[in-house]
Amino acid sequence: MSTAIYPGSFDPITYGHLDIIERSARFFDRLIVAVLSNPQKQPLFTAEERVEMIRDSVKHISNVEVENFQGLLVDFARLKKARIIIKGLRAVSDFEYELQMALMNKKLDDDIETFFMMTSAKYSYLSSSVVKEVARFGGCIRNLVPPVVENHLKQKLISLESKSTK
Repeated sequence: MSTAIYPGSFDPITYGHLDIIERSARFFDRLIVAVLSNPQKQPLFTAEERVEMIRDSVKHISNVEVENFQGLLVDFARLKKARIIIKGLRAVSDFEYELQMALMNKKLDDDIETFFMMTSAKYSYLSSSVVKEVARFGGCIRNLVPPVVENHLKQKLISLESKSTK
C-alpha cells in the first residue's frame, strides 16, 4: 500500500491546496494531509479548526486522511509508514525553500522521497496569506476557498473584531 504525506500549515486551506490534494490522491493508495502545529507560528486557526475544515473539504476523496502533527516531518512519515512527501509549488520562489527542506528530510531519512507538484496555473497566485488579507478587508474569497472555509474565516474575523473593540 503506497502512502504519501502532504504537509503544511493550511491556515486556511485554499483551492490551490485542494488542487494538489485531488491530483496527488490519484497516485497513492493513501494520502495523509498533515497539518503542522508549529509553536513558533501564530496561525489564525487552531490546528483542530484547520483539521476540521480540511476534513470537510476533502470528504469526497475516499483515500485522503487528515491529521495534526508536531515535530519533524520525517518522524511523522515513519510513524505513518509513508515514504513519499508531496510538496506543492506555485513559483520558482517556492522551489528554493522546498528544495532545502527536501534535502534536509533526505539527510534525516534516506528512505523518504519528496515529490514536487506544480499547482494548476489558475491557482499560482493563491496563498493562505492572500486569502486572509482579502477577507480581512471585506473582499470576496468565494472562488479562493471552499464554502466551509469561507464561513469559518468570516466567523473568525468577526470574533476577532469584536474582541478588539471591547
